[in-house]
Amino acid sequence: MKKSTTIIILVAAFLVAILVFYEERLPEQVQQKWETKSDQRAGVTVAVTPIKLSSGSREWMFNVVMDTHSVELDQDMVSITTLTDDRGAEHRPIKWEGPVGGHHREGILIFQSPDYATSYVELKIKNVGQVPERLFKWEFK
Repeated sequence: MKKSTTIIILVAAFLVAILVFYEERLPEQVQQKWETKSDQRAGVTVAVTPIKLSSGSREWMFNVVMDTHSVELDQDMVSITTLTDDRGAEHRPIKWEGPVGGHHREGILIFQSPDYATSYVELKIKNVGQVPERLFKWEFK
């Protein structure tokens, strides 16, 4: 009797673990595909693609690619980037995962997502290649 009770408890724990595992990933699976936005000015191309941007995510992530042959791309991405939503609230990145400098940089900007729904987000990157600001906007469907 004790052996069957132990087996039932283990199977139940396994099923709960599977449900928790898949439930956390469900918003990512059903989220819309996001368009890459790019800005090419002053000899620098900046392209941004949301890779995790849904209301169910705790963090929002954007892939940022910068390319040039004329200037050093050594900006502190956390300090020069903001994300603005439809309420006008500005969110600062919590982390940049990528290289510090070079003529080609690619990395991930990570933001803590707001605890409310928004109809759009606008990413602003300042002072890359002597361009005061570059704006990239995505609307939620």
